Amino acid sequence: MFPFNLLRSFLPFAEKGFFSLPPVETIEIDTAHTKPARALKHLLKLNHGNYAILWNERKFHNHAPHSLCSAFLLGASADDLNRLYEAESKQLDPWVDSPGEISTFDWRDFLGKREYERAFVDFFEDELVRRGYDWKKVVFQYLFSGKEPLFNALTSDLGHPLIHLAYAFEVSSREVAMEALSLTAVCYGQPHKYLDDPSYSKAQPSYTSTSPLDILSKVRVDRRLHNLFSTPGDHNFEIIFRDAEAVILDHWNAWRIEPTNAMKAFRESQETAVALLTASLPTTKRSTGDADAKYDFFFVHVLTTVHAVRVLLPAIPLKFQIPLLRQWWLMTLAMYIGQLRPQIKLDSVRKYDVAGKGWEYVTDKALKGNYYTETHYIKAVRALRDMARTSGDQDEFYLKAAVKFSDGFSGWGGFV
Repeated sequence: MFPFNLLRSFLPFAEKGFFSLPPVETIEIDTAHTKPARALKHLLKLNHGNYAILWNERKFHNHAPHSLCSAFLLGASADDLNRLYEAESKQLDPWVDSPGEISTFDWRDFLGKREYERAFVDFFEDELVRRGYDWKKVVFQYLFSGKEPLFNALTSDLGHPLIHLAYAFEVSSREVAMEALSLTAVCYGQPHKYLDDPSYSKAQPSYTSTSPLDILSKVRVDRRLHNLFSTPGDHNFEIIFRDAEAVILDHWNAWRIEPTNAMKAFRESQETAVALLTASLPTTKRSTGDADAKYDFFFVHVLTTVHAVRVLLPAIPLKFQIPLLRQWWLMTLAMYIGQLRPQIKLDSVRKYDVAGKGWEYVTDKALKGNYYTETHYIKAVRALRDMARTSGDQDEFYLKAAVKFSDGFSGWGGFV
């Protein structure tokens, strides 16, 4: 186990780190007195007690905390939150018992076994009691311990464990934190091995670049990736790592993130995520009348995970900061390749006419519009707004992307 007292000695360095990022504002919902905060606390506990972290034969993830926290952080009322929870919870599955229990001696034996989701939650909550309900102690203990730390699996399953964990930090919720640890454990998948084994990162790439968008432009025309598959979807990810492992790792290692350029690299990761979601359509649906021009469901996860990276970077030990960004980058490459490598047209965002619309328009549409109960839509809007707040938006790139996204959203594409 990782000794937490030793971890505490790292924290002053983690706060400064390579990225010079201040901690994000945290809402202490357990002690907050506003009506929306009390509603959020109640609903998160209700979801935690009643519904499993996975549903539909454990193929999908419980997004209730994501929806509720995003809406709350955008300014939703208590009534809005209750309405959202009612809609979100209709599709969830109730808890069922796992085949057995998990202990401190054998918990790693059950990694990746989704049928043990209840057992993992029970296990981590027992650990929470043992540590005096200090949920951060439990998170740091289990995320960063061992030669193959659980941390390296945060981007499994489209990054849902990473997103979940970031919300735990933003609203200081021990229930959401224990769910995030459990999600990381049961969704434990193949990509973690590329972070566990340093030989994968030390391989010499065929080229190097300081720009992730430049690398994606090279990925787009890479002949080695032609004819892998003809339709988009998450079924492609296994094919990529099975049949084109050397190719994706070549592009993964091409982005050399060094301590001296870490802040620039992070800023560009944010811009890349925004561009991938909002600038990968040929033109806006409104201007073409093309009802099939929908935003890509998989690319929205690139956006929401990069925001989660922003939340966690100031809170984690120094040695894990750059690996977190590299973990996000490997997931992003897999998604871009799996979604058939569309062209990214940055001018479609940079030259977008917001027509006098500001953040009030974007947030009001997210909270009161037709897609208020669409989890990933409201998460995307919240991520874009907070990027502008925490990173600055001198050229209104994030605002233009948010208005364009809001104006053109009509449901998700990217599926077969």
